[in-house]
Amino acid sequence: MKWDTKTLDNKKSGSIELSDGIFGVPVRADIIHRMVRWQMAKARSGFHQSKEIWAVQGTTKKPFRQKGTGNARQGSLRGPHMRGGAVVFGPHKRDHGFDLPKKVRKLALKTILSSKVSDGSLVIVDELKASEPKAKSLKAIIDKNGWVSPLFIGGEALDQNFCKASKNLPYVNVLPQQGANVLSILKCKTLVLTKDAVHHLEARLG
Repeated sequence: MKWDTKTLDNKKSGSIELSDGIFGVPVRADIIHRMVRWQMAKARSGFHQSKEIWAVQGTTKKPFRQKGTGNARQGSLRGPHMRGGAVVFGPHKRDHGFDLPKKVRKLALKTILSSKVSDGSLVIVDELKASEPKAKSLKAIIDKNGWVSPLFIGGEALDQNFCKASKNLPYVNVLPQQGANVLSILKCKTLVLTKDAVHHLEARLG
């Protein structure tokens, strides 16, 4: 399919041929859901840890004698009912990730790109370059084009002025093509790709 390309100044610069096998596949909500769950599970650190009684430091001495004090009998100050004691059935370090076949991950990325095409929220620009690292200048460009919560995906190397200009703008993200992922694209309302990013994505997913 053919898709119009623009400059950052919102002027038409030509057109580009998009692969139907990547930007024109049927939208599969179930595949996107599986991929989002996989990404979010991999992002979890899994470092939460509580101490059971064997891990709590403290004396093993009986706190007081068994009988004659009027208190309930106690065998340890490290028990879960004591202040500073153990935690029963608490969380432990573990990996929350799970396996997802590579072909499913590829299909999910193709599906989310195709959904942006069908929604009309895909924009292809010639390049992402800024003359100065000013957030005000980039915000003016975004407002002029009417882009809402844009995600900019460039080639392998990004323009540093453009990246610095985007850092102080809320709901604006910039990624290189190798960082393109389903969750980031799903969160944005406008997907802005460069021609270089399109060529790399087609080579990566083809």
